[in-house]
Amino acid sequence: MRLVIARCSVDYIGRLTAHLPMAPRLLLVKADGSVSVHADDRAYKPLNWMSPPCSLKDELVDGAGTWTVTNKAGEQLVITIESVEHDSAHELGVDPGLQKDGVEAELQRLLALHVETFGQGWQLVRREYPTAIGPVDLLCRDADGRTVAVEIKRRGEIDGVEQLTRYLELLNRDPLLAPVKGVFAAQEIKPQARVLATDRGIDCVTVDYAVLKGTDDPTQRLF
Repeated sequence: MRLVIARCSVDYIGRLTAHLPMAPRLLLVKADGSVSVHADDRAYKPLNWMSPPCSLKDELVDGAGTWTVTNKAGEQLVITIESVEHDSAHELGVDPGLQKDGVEAELQRLLALHVETFGQGWQLVRREYPTAIGPVDLLCRDADGRTVAVEIKRRGEIDGVEQLTRYLELLNRDPLLAPVKGVFAAQEIKPQARVLATDRGIDCVTVDYAVLKGTDDPTQRLF
């Protein structure tokens, strides 16, 4: 990754044109080939960027000149650099990927202990039940003895429903488990995720982390 702090202007040339006037900015060149231009606000969002694959033509001489970034569609970012304050490169290596945060892992542990949250008579078969594409958070049996795969998220979104759908497709190929139904459990479930889950026959359950931990008693609430 290359980090350059420079006084520069930026012109986008493509389906439309856009111009950023001369000012100090951070230029970020990542190993995947992407180039983005950042100011000291807007949180993580760049002012302008070019997604990979793209090429960078560096025509700097003594800290001044231009960068021309071109993507496969022929669109360009022309970065005119007046002066460079900082220029460094760093090897970050292979990223280990996103892992479950503490709350999500704790939700899984608590729901395994209190599997009756999903219904009376439910029993836990196993946590982290292995499949060819990854482990299912909880494999359970409901009061009628049917196999149920439970996917647990802190925030339930469409990606989580898609993930559970793939697990169900694999689990239902096993005659010892089939038919397997699905439950999507989260502290908050987005409306789009709930619609998709319902369309695929997956039940949605909103869980209260504080109640599961025993730090809140819903019978004592005024509202």
